[in-house]
Amino acid sequence: MIDRARIKLWTRRLLLAGVLGGALATGLIFYARYVVQGAAAERIASNVDAVQPSEVALVLGTSPELSDGRPNLYFEHRMDAAAELYHAGKVERLLVSGSNPNHFYDESTAMKLALIKRGVPKDNIARDYAGFRTLDSVVRAKEIFGCDEVIIVSQPFHIERAIYIAEHHGLEATGFAAQDVSYAVGFKTQVREQLARVKAVLDIHVLNTEPKFLGKEIYLATAD
Repeated sequence: MIDRARIKLWTRRLLLAGVLGGALATGLIFYARYVVQGAAAERIASNVDAVQPSEVALVLGTSPELSDGRPNLYFEHRMDAAAELYHAGKVERLLVSGSNPNHFYDESTAMKLALIKRGVPKDNIARDYAGFRTLDSVVRAKEIFGCDEVIIVSQPFHIERAIYIAEHHGLEATGFAAQDVSYAVGFKTQVREQLARVKAVLDIHVLNTEPKFLGKEIYLATAD
């Protein structure tokens, strides 16, 4: 015989748990957005003339192409911004950091080639093959490449998260914003960014997440 009272009780409990879980998730998203934006407040320039010179710019990686083979505008705009920063004399070297999981996918090499096409001397571009995620790129810039200060190049929303991570890992960071993409093109990325900010907060304050790979320090001037 069906115990309708018990079913009703558990239904209420599940609904309550769902409401509380949803409220917690929403709260985390808003909290992460607030603290990430706060860390980067007034530290991102969109005009190259407003950038304070630094020795190194950390250029954050992404795929040069979309899944359908079209050029990735996030990539193109980041390369444009990094080249502009270099040619304006604001930095001496560019550290391009991206994922390189296999021989068929190599973001850092794609970035280096794109920057060479934009007139940046190859000897002034260093590659970090182990920038599997933003946290890896930021921490490795300090721990592996010996940077104490960097200008981070990416889209504004991405720079905000990178600066937040840098602040908590002892790396002095400002940003130079690459052109963003349209709302329609970037909608999915913006949604994922909200979750990435929650993950960044948890990585730092709860999980103590470290980069996938560290290793011996590399003298930046000798990196290719």
